[in-house]
Amino acid sequence: MSENQIALKNLVSMETLTNEEVMALIKRGIEFKNGAKATYEDQHIISNLFFEPSTRTHKAFEVAELKLGCDLLDFDVKTSSVNKGETLYDTILTMSALGVDVCVIRHPEVDYYKELVESPTITASIVNGGDGSGQHPSQSLLDLMTIYQEFGHFDGLKVCIAGDLDHSRVAKSNMQILKRLGATLYFAGPDEWRSAEFEDYGTFVTIDEVIEEVDVMMFLRVQHERHDYESLFSKENYHRLHGLTQERYDRMKDTAILMHPAPVNRDVEIADHLVEAPKSRIVEQMTNGVFVRMAIIEAVLKGRGAK
Repeated sequence: MSENQIALKNLVSMETLTNEEVMALIKRGIEFKNGAKATYEDQHIISNLFFEPSTRTHKAFEVAELKLGCDLLDFDVKTSSVNKGETLYDTILTMSALGVDVCVIRHPEVDYYKELVESPTITASIVNGGDGSGQHPSQSLLDLMTIYQEFGHFDGLKVCIAGDLDHSRVAKSNMQILKRLGATLYFAGPDEWRSAEFEDYGTFVTIDEVIEEVDVMMFLRVQHERHDYESLFSKENYHRLHGLTQERYDRMKDTAILMHPAPVNRDVEIADHLVEAPKSRIVEQMTNGVFVRMAIIEAVLKGRGAK
């Protein structure tokens, strides 16, 4: 048994994890990537309930669950009783009553999970696959795994998170844990997408002020679906002012890495030809997403006493 196997009742926010638990999940993800296996005597049923569009998170969880030998119970919002007015609580109450062990949920409501984990009746464990502009713990953990694989530590690293800060659950999850782990944080992007909460974790800068000194340049997707400015937004102006151009890429340190949670708006946040450039770890992030999610599901099943 690996010393990195931990037990969690639920995983809904990076704030609920200790630094030791975070490091254990990262290292367990690396073990899975290196070929470690997990086998269970009992049947474990998992349902992935995505109320917002997703490719990477949804499918990475599915692959992770299949690799662990779990049984997947399909859920399609379009054909469910959600269309009859069923609440999220009642949907999860139903899944729990049917014997589902773990519900992986993405939902547009921030903090949707609170009433679920506090319910005395719902016995299914909850894994947050993203709550509106709130938290995205599995994305944060795969980002951390990618950084840790590259540098072997977090303390003293300089990380710039750039883009649609105010609407990004990725930015909020990452800023909290990266600061706790000892990284120095910078935030860049349009002034109107900055909020005061970021000031507690790092310094507001322009990309050009820090591009030559940071170890990690993490760009965020412009979340058009959470804005009402569409007719005023200029992709060309955004890319010129706030995106990764060839000139900015060339100024990055040789040892620096480029990250993005994806999907990338090509030629907006990052120039099209740089998405798979040598300093980019975007594809690696997607790969790591499977293995760190294996660690998450294993931890939650262990928290349920799985055998």
